[in-house]
Amino acid sequence: MTSTSAKYLHIDRVCKSFTNGSKVTDVLSDIRLTIDKGEFVSIIGHSGCGKSTLLNLIAGLTDVTTGALKLEGREVNAPGPERAVVFQNHSLLPWLTVYDNVKLAVNKVFSATKTRAERHDWILHNLDLVQMTHAADKRPGEISGGMRQRVGIARALSMEPKVLLLDEPFGALDALTRAHLQDAVMDIHARLGNTMIMITHDVDEAVLLADRIVMMTNGPAATIGEVLDVAIPRPRDRIALASHPDYVRAREAVLRFLYERHRFVEAAE
Repeated sequence: MTSTSAKYLHIDRVCKSFTNGSKVTDVLSDIRLTIDKGEFVSIIGHSGCGKSTLLNLIAGLTDVTTGALKLEGREVNAPGPERAVVFQNHSLLPWLTVYDNVKLAVNKVFSATKTRAERHDWILHNLDLVQMTHAADKRPGEISGGMRQRVGIARALSMEPKVLLLDEPFGALDALTRAHLQDAVMDIHARLGNTMIMITHDVDEAVLLADRIVMMTNGPAATIGEVLDVAIPRPRDRIALASHPDYVRAREAVLRFLYERHRFVEAAE
């Protein structure tokens, strides 16, 4: 997906290094990427290639070393509710109910702009988006891992973020639960049209969900090796796509990139 309009999320020649005493480690080098409003982008690469570091830069959880990262023309240099993150660990507060975990986020963002009744309705609306209204009064320990991730997504969406950042949110789940949540994310993206960026190790997940797949080279000093357009119409059905020629071609292209990069690392060792 490309755009000739103003750049929505623009990553311009970003580098990231970490310093430990006299040792400097270059994690990311010369990252250049523009993401359109409403686009779904998957970022994939081998472990240690800086995928999560890149997501943290977009989230404002860590600062860029050089370069610039801008959302709607404004520099990103701190966390903000317009960029919500869903981590692999759901990070729900175990002593609060599902409802109250989402309420925390809603009150933080909307206490000055929504009445108490409006905030209540908004909490239930976001729980309904992820089909978790029935568990509103339960605590995280009383529901499954997949349900906890649904609540984490609802909490993130409740802040009405401009960009939803997903850091391998289904990595710890079983295959069937993962598939259900992938379908839920596709449905939410279709309904809300929000911008989503997902880190994943799963090639099939990347192809199923994304409009574009950003493939990272191996670290240190990792950069973007290739960007693949996934030219598959939406809505997408995982069963129908299994033998779809465009799906097969996209999957092969990502596997080829990852395999060739892996071979390069092995040859260099």
